[in-house]
Amino acid sequence: MTDMTNIDRNRLLDRLKLMHRIRAFEEAAIAAQKDGLVLGAIHPSIGQEGVAAGVCANLERADLMLSTHRGHGHTLAKGATPLAMMRELMGRDGGTCGGKGGSMHIADFGVGMLGANGVVGANIPIATGAAHGLKLKGSNHIVACIFGDGAINRGPFLEGLNWARVFDLAILFVCEDNGFSATTRTATMTGGAGAGARAESIGVPAIEVDGNDLVELDTVARQAISDIRAGKGPMLLHAKTYRITGHTAVDPATYRSSDEVDAQRTNCPIARLEATLKLAGTKESDLHGLRLAAESEMKNIATQASETEWPDSALAYADVQDVGDPQERAF
Repeated sequence: MTDMTNIDRNRLLDRLKLMHRIRAFEEAAIAAQKDGLVLGAIHPSIGQEGVAAGVCANLERADLMLSTHRGHGHTLAKGATPLAMMRELMGRDGGTCGGKGGSMHIADFGVGMLGANGVVGANIPIATGAAHGLKLKGSNHIVACIFGDGAINRGPFLEGLNWARVFDLAILFVCEDNGFSATTRTATMTGGAGAGARAESIGVPAIEVDGNDLVELDTVARQAISDIRAGKGPMLLHAKTYRITGHTAVDPATYRSSDEVDAQRTNCPIARLEATLKLAGTKESDLHGLRLAAESEMKNIATQASETEWPDSALAYADVQDVGDPQERAF
C-alpha cells in the first residue's frame, strides 16, 4: 500500500498524463489502421503504459534506448514527438524515419531512441554494443534495453547479458513481462524461475517489480538508473504487467477469456494510479480532464498526419547501401 502522505503528487500527475497520451496515441493509430491509413501490423501496448512512464521517462535525453516491436509508448516517453511518430506509422513525409520504418521499426536518434525491432531479442546485443561504445567514449550516459518475456528464451538474451557483465557496461535491461509470447502463455515454455534468476546466474543483479504499480516502478527504476550511472554495472528490471489488447491490433485474442481481460482493465497502470491519486485528494474531474486532453491531442495529430504529403519518391533509395551484385562478389 502506497503511503499517501509521502507521494509526489505533481510527479505522479505528470506520469499519469504521459500514460494517457501513450494510450490515446495507440488508440488513434488503431483507428487509423481501420481506416486504411496505417499499413502493416501494429502491436499496441495498451495496459503496459507503466513501463514506459516508469522507466523511459526517468532517462536523460542523451541516454540511449532500444525497444521491441511494441515500442510506441517507449518512444513517446523517451521524448519523440507524437506527430512525427504518427507520420511514420502512416508512411508520410516528416516521419521519424522518413516514413520508411513504420510501427515495428520506429526510431528517433534525436532523443536517443535507437529503434524498435521486429525480431524478438535482436535489440539486446545491439543495446549491449551501444553500451560498450559509450564506455569506450568515456561517456556517463547509459543504455536502457526493453524486451518481452518471450525474448529470454532466445540466445541473444544470454549473449547480451553475459557481454554486459564481463565488460561491466552501463545498461539497464528491462523485461516487460506481459505473460504472453505472441499468442502463447510464456510460462508454458519457460524453464526455471525466469528472467531474474537467469540474469543473476551470470552476475547481473535483478529486481522484480509490479509493472502496473507506477509509484513502485518509478521509484525502483529511478534508483536503478542512478546506480548504473554511478558505475555499478548492468542490472535487470523484471516488470510484470499485462497486455489488454491482442498481440496485434487485429488479433481477437481468443486464447484467453474475456473475464481475465476485464479483471486486468481495473488492474492496469492508469486505473491504479488514478485510484492512488484519488486517495491523495486529487479530484476525479481533474483526472478525467487528463484523459480527455490526451484523446483530443492524439485525434488531432492523426488528422494532421493523414493530411501530410507523401515523401518524395526520389528518396526511396536514400539510406540504402548498395554493395553491388552479390553474385559477382560470391562467384
